[in-house]
Amino acid sequence: MSLIKSISGIRGTIGGKPGEALTPVDIVKFASAYGTWLRRRGRGPLRVVTGRDARVSGEMVAALVNASLRSVGIDVIDAGLATTPTVEMAVTGLGAGGGIILTASHNPAQWNALKLLNEAGEFLSDADGREVLALAAAEDFDYVTYDLLGRETHDGSWTEKHIKAVMNMPLTDCVAIRNAGFTIAVDAVNSVGGIAIPALLKALGVRDVIEIYCEPTGLFPHNPEPLPEHLADISRAVRESGADLGFVVDPDVDRLAVVCEDGSMFGEEYTLVAVADYVLRHVKGPTVSNMSSSRALKDVTESHGCTYTSAPVGEVNVVAEMKRTGAVIGGEGNGGVIYPALHFGRDALAGIALFLSHLARERVACSELRKRYPSYYIAKTKTELTGDIDMGRLRTALAEAYPEAQIDSRDGIKLDLPSGWVQIRKSNTEPIIRIYAEDIAREPAEKLAEQVSSIVKNL
Repeated sequence: MSLIKSISGIRGTIGGKPGEALTPVDIVKFASAYGTWLRRRGRGPLRVVTGRDARVSGEMVAALVNASLRSVGIDVIDAGLATTPTVEMAVTGLGAGGGIILTASHNPAQWNALKLLNEAGEFLSDADGREVLALAAAEDFDYVTYDLLGRETHDGSWTEKHIKAVMNMPLTDCVAIRNAGFTIAVDAVNSVGGIAIPALLKALGVRDVIEIYCEPTGLFPHNPEPLPEHLADISRAVRESGADLGFVVDPDVDRLAVVCEDGSMFGEEYTLVAVADYVLRHVKGPTVSNMSSSRALKDVTESHGCTYTSAPVGEVNVVAEMKRTGAVIGGEGNGGVIYPALHFGRDALAGIALFLSHLARERVACSELRKRYPSYYIAKTKTELTGDIDMGRLRTALAEAYPEAQIDSRDGIKLDLPSGWVQIRKSNTEPIIRIYAEDIAREPAEKLAEQVSSIVKNL
């Protein structure tokens, strides 16, 4: 069993002993700490929006979270089954003081999590997150008397409002999408994407929607992380049905992967690249992605005469850099698109609308669109972290092995090499070390990842 506490929230497997897994005791403790922090902070109304993905444990976790918030005097607006970006938009739309999203994102079904938002509908800053963690560790909670308990109301209207907002984005071209007559397959891994994505596609004017695993039962039919090795079913469905493309989302719908008409993967890294290309054709400005993302975004950005900067991994870090630079588009190479004209959160619904507008206007097959972008290969490996690792010793070992590299230590260790890069960092969501290596071809990328992995294991 696992329990991971970080500045963005608490994530763990359901069942087990308190402090070792995500048990009711831990859920109450962490929700109480967040509510206490919100009261003491004194910003915005004492009102919190909660929403959840379709995990089997979600209803139980939601009941505990909502009751805990009420017990510290916080009013709760429960959005029910809702995507992560939907809850983010509901926070600002309802003028709430914060939000909690109950989802473990791409983690398997035995996991769940509490993701914490501020009054802007954005993830907590490092400083704010540490304050909440400290309150939870000290069990320093401000429980109220019976006459001051918060109220709980339910508002299931935000998926529809989210879809309308996406349709009204300045670069959403509903006419071009409708005229394209698309047939699109959707794999929503039996979570909330099964509610939101087909409804969005129909509202945008997609002619036919083929639904695969779109029942929000929480019973994931395959590993929910939208990686090529998990997407055989939709790849086959796209080919056999003659669909123009397929969309795949993770359980909370903040990541978007695309399947081409021939069943090949567009590439999760290239979701943001294609969307950025479309946005920059119409609005010039900076772009941002995290340090683990492909160089392709930098290449495309500079081809439009604009500037690109990187940020440490984590949505909060990317958003901070986007605000600093005034970026018009940004996100993460895991298929997370952040379009600030809508809101500052990774949003697969926004990504779908922009991607389809781009594809419809270009009037080419999905696979042909992919060929227009620089071709890099990222080898992604991970090693289970059974103990701690001395990052200082690792940096020294890597510097000796790659003297030609420029080393960036903002987020783990990243080596920029003449033909590519490699990054080594501890995961914020799992007890593992991630090693990503990119080069212009598969063989050198995998060789670089393997070499660095060996150095890590030797330490």
